[in-house]
Amino acid sequence: MELTTSTISLPARQADWARQAQEDPVLLGEIARAVGGPFHVLHPRRFADNLAAFTDALVAAGVSGQVYFGKKANRSACWAPECANAGAGVDVASVPELVAALAGGVRGEDVMVTGAAKSGDLVWLAARHRSLVAVDALDELDRVLAIGRSAEPVRILLRLVPDTAPGSRFGLTPDEVTAALHRCADAGSAVRMEGFSFHLGGYEVAPRARMAAAALAQCLRAREFGLPAAAVSIGGGFAASYLEPADWTRFTEEYRPSWFHNGQTFTHFYPYHQSPTGAEMLAEVLASPVPGGATIAAEFARTGTELLLEPGRALLDQAGFTVFPVQGFKERGGYGIVTVAGLSMSVSEQWKGSEFLPDPVLWPGDGPGEPVAACVGGSSCLEYDMLSWRKIPFPRPPAHGDLLVYPNTAGYQMDKNETRFHGLPLPARVVLDLPGAGWRIEGEGR
Repeated sequence: MELTTSTISLPARQADWARQAQEDPVLLGEIARAVGGPFHVLHPRRFADNLAAFTDALVAAGVSGQVYFGKKANRSACWAPECANAGAGVDVASVPELVAALAGGVRGEDVMVTGAAKSGDLVWLAARHRSLVAVDALDELDRVLAIGRSAEPVRILLRLVPDTAPGSRFGLTPDEVTAALHRCADAGSAVRMEGFSFHLGGYEVAPRARMAAAALAQCLRAREFGLPAAAVSIGGGFAASYLEPADWTRFTEEYRPSWFHNGQTFTHFYPYHQSPTGAEMLAEVLASPVPGGATIAAEFARTGTELLLEPGRALLDQAGFTVFPVQGFKERGGYGIVTVAGLSMSVSEQWKGSEFLPDPVLWPGDGPGEPVAACVGGSSCLEYDMLSWRKIPFPRPPAHGDLLVYPNTAGYQMDKNETRFHGLPLPARVVLDLPGAGWRIEGEGR
């Protein structure tokens, strides 16, 4: 059957290891038979390479600092040992995340606890392990001080309201910072105030450099209160690029609802091509000028201040993909509808009023039939359970027993919204060290 329709191809950028795994004639089929459903493929070596690139950027700029993996971006257990091996840290926001980081070999002093108002149990456990706690509010600071007085001194940062979002619900206003500094100075050994932190939305270099300079100035001010204040965390938000620039430009300039099932429309899309990305973006932040002609890096070095950062998506860039078994195919008005085992909740962008745009790859790619375009639905009873509303170009009609590979999903896509709706199991997590070197299934819930 030949189906024709107006559509666009958006082939994903993929690392060599991922292409090799997908080109192997048996690997993905063996895994699919073993797990009996959808699965995530994880590649720790790529994560380690990304981590090394961030560390190298700090060294090249002459800045002392530490990288903390934003664990919320992917809950799999295989990343923490890579952080431990590299002397990096993990950014957590709950007791289970902290425990998982420790179980992965990360030392407590290399854990940073961030997020909104934290539970007493989380702060107490962080204090016991000498973890660094980013304090978000004055009442939270009071509770932290109480825990520090009754148990262990608590290492803290004070989180600043970003100047790009003065109405943010997170962080301390300038007046609150002043009050916090007085409380920390009066707290004695209950707390060790080590500096400041901030988090920004978006992926622009200039606002991060500006906030880094502002936080550094706050450190110098805090030292006048007799506080150590020798670290600034610039948070996460380091970009990743999923598509080639020409493909992304074509999509944005020629976009039309007819490319999507039922003419589905969206309010926004993630910027699937960006520049700079990852460690290169960090290097540009560090090289940004400050008043007087110096750079951010030079000012951190001159003042003896450490630069901390909490990338998530950028450390996971090209470190995993997700595979869904095809359950069926039907024709609908000049294009096809593929149904897969699993739910669109395992590709989280679909549940944010948006769409994960990189093309899924049909495995195996060969077989009888002419090229078709088809959207992809999950196996639930919901009309809006769609992995791809867009009509994807395929080399042939996907059939029962085939697999669809969604590329580069490790950063946030895999598990942000996963659910056992309909009693369906969550996708298995398969750790692949190298194509041809074997694979293992990671234990559920880790």
